[in-house]
Amino acid sequence: MVVTAKKALILICMQKVEIVEKHSISVRSLHHSIPLPSVIRLLYFVRIPYKRVELTRRNIFKRDGYRCQYCHAVQGPLTIDHILPRTKGGEDSWENLVCACVRCNNRKGDRTPEQANMKLLRQPRRPNHLFFIQRFVAGGEQLWRPYLFFQ
Repeated sequence: MVVTAKKALILICMQKVEIVEKHSISVRSLHHSIPLPSVIRLLYFVRIPYKRVELTRRNIFKRDGYRCQYCHAVQGPLTIDHILPRTKGGEDSWENLVCACVRCNNRKGDRTPEQANMKLLRQPRRPNHLFFIQRFVAGGEQLWRPYLFFQ
């Protein structure tokens, strides 16, 4: 699970976690200095209810790698396209929404990809939390890698 630095510090003060990896800076108060944690370990496990990845524009762009799912372009303004248009019964779901450039979205119009003679890069599906954690960590925290990926 990924938590904010504030939440991690609260858990440390409540003695519910221990610091495994830390940054070189500390958070100080009048009487205490706590190293800023990067990786923490729960001292005892509490079952957390399963959370689903929220269906948002930003998450659809992340899932599709900010790439048009029809022409594979990465530059230019991107939009969200309904594979099965709403006028034909399409709904807002992970399996029916894809990232598309404005040109392809206008070319497809109010048709299905088959009717517009356009092929999808890959079939869209609901992502899991691990997918987003891997994408989040890929460009950032090097200290997390040994704990998130099996090497």
